[in-house]
Amino acid sequence: MTTIEATTMTFLRDLSVNNNRDWFQENKDQFEAAKSNLEAFKNSLWHAMNQVDVLDGIKLFRIYRDTRFSKDKSPYKNYFGLSMSRATAKRRGGYYLHLEPGGSFVGGGFFGPNAPDTLLIRTAFSEDDRRIRQILADPAFVKLFGQLEGEALKSAPRGFTNDDPAIDLIRMKSWIVRRPFTDAEVVSPQFPGEVVKTYIAMRPYFDYMTEVLSS
Repeated sequence: MTTIEATTMTFLRDLSVNNNRDWFQENKDQFEAAKSNLEAFKNSLWHAMNQVDVLDGIKLFRIYRDTRFSKDKSPYKNYFGLSMSRATAKRRGGYYLHLEPGGSFVGGGFFGPNAPDTLLIRTAFSEDDRRIRQILADPAFVKLFGQLEGEALKSAPRGFTNDDPAIDLIRMKSWIVRRPFTDAEVVSPQFPGEVVKTYIAMRPYFDYMTEVLSS
């Protein structure tokens, strides 16, 4: 598989302290080289993941920021993001890769699902949270991901109560897993394989959530 070049991370590091159009235009060749590296990585990741899952698409996000509704007017993102969606309603959950100096991670899960899916997830947790607890407590899961992450409400959503044993899961609005990587790990020859390994490790969680969302 294609590796992430050290020069790609150097470009992102330089961009984070020179986030303006003049610098970007003067260093456009560095951006093009970094983007080319990411495109090659994307293609090799797509091929590798199609050996272990059935995917619907893969996307490398643009580096240009939409500043229209943001107080931060920096024109560029200081990271590269890549996502893959799984195919058909029988395979729920999405894969994500975030490359940022000092903040890279491999992630996945259910980010801001629609209202019907959110209700199905919360209802399943409220009715019986034993299976999801078992998945989250599995030593292999904990070693890679730690715990489930995601923005949460401050109190119980409508239709649920604060004394529900699963309220910590029910209050969440997204249900995400993340495995962080250091800069040295990102540019190592082992990184592409570790990305695939990490995605595969999400499958028990994804399989359970697929059952919940297909009920």
